[in-house]
Amino acid sequence: MIGVVAHDAGGAEIISSHIRRQGLSCSFCLEGAASGVIARKLGQVPSLPLEALIDQCEWLLCGTSFLSDLEWRAIGLARAAGKRCVVVLDHWVNYRQRFTRHGEWHWPDEVWVGDETAARIARETLPELKQTLVPNAYFMDIQDEIKAIPASSHPSGAGLNILYVCEPLRDDGIALYGDERYWGYTEEEALSYFLSHVGCLGGNIANIVVRPHPQETLGKYDWAVAEFDLPLVCGEKKTLLEQIAACDIVAGCATMAMAVGLLAGKRVISCIPPGGKTIPLPQAEIENMSFLIASNCAGA
Repeated sequence: MIGVVAHDAGGAEIISSHIRRQGLSCSFCLEGAASGVIARKLGQVPSLPLEALIDQCEWLLCGTSFLSDLEWRAIGLARAAGKRCVVVLDHWVNYRQRFTRHGEWHWPDEVWVGDETAARIARETLPELKQTLVPNAYFMDIQDEIKAIPASSHPSGAGLNILYVCEPLRDDGIALYGDERYWGYTEEEALSYFLSHVGCLGGNIANIVVRPHPQETLGKYDWAVAEFDLPLVCGEKKTLLEQIAACDIVAGCATMAMAVGLLAGKRVISCIPPGGKTIPLPQAEIENMSFLIASNCAGA
């Protein structure tokens, strides 16, 4: 039996899709956004205390977190118990930081990466660890679900429909580096930057939906509705794929939802403000908002 440990949504999405496709028998220790992801895909499952899960399992399959130390503790306990531990790496950035807390490193036996780009980054940044390329089952699910979305759910063509996907940059900066402005900007400043220059995208704006990250509250960005004279909706209670299907453009800084937008064939724009030092997503198709501003709004 496999023990699964997850807190954040990204790793939980990949792990749950892998479990479902492979028909694996698992027990779980879940916290945070991972609980909702697992319930949505696998149904309600009991969540065991971490120590009990490790005692019962043959080996451990973990996600990673920035704000929680759940998976970090799980790696250390598994290694101490002589249990094999595999960590699934979602995203393409900050790989080393996932394995340290309080100056102490917990290394798994192996990491799984979902594509060749992630494999290259893992080889460069985690030379201590064995890396295995395991195709991203979450992306496979997304592609299947996109094909099944009815044509009536897609944009109407009466102006641009934009989805802005957020991420908790201040919380991540504090958790990783003790500095809410470590990246050079906050999530609120990034959204303001985008909304202030959205006219540079060309075309009439029919609708802008602001989607908080799974770790954020639905009302976190409601202030933007009052601040900007735009057709703006914040915190819709819809799934990510429903929102992506209904838009023409997916915008954000460097969140996984932007890669999902590419899979759906959408135009994707990175809105990292000038001077921001967040590592951008590696996909060449992603456009840079600052370049669009320079090209389309010069002199405006």
